[in-house]
Amino acid sequence: MEDAGFIIGSYVVTFGAVATYAVWLARRARRVTRDLPDHAKPWT
Repeated sequence: MEDAGFIIGSYVVTFGAVATYAVWLARRARRVTRDLPDHAKPWT
């Protein structure tokens, strides 16, 4: 149990980094798709 703090901290840092990247990626995708013309959006 001596390393529990290190293990928990590592999980917090890892999941925090993944969540931050997901938010950044979603915001970037919205920004990029806003500038696309309508004919380039097959999902609409």
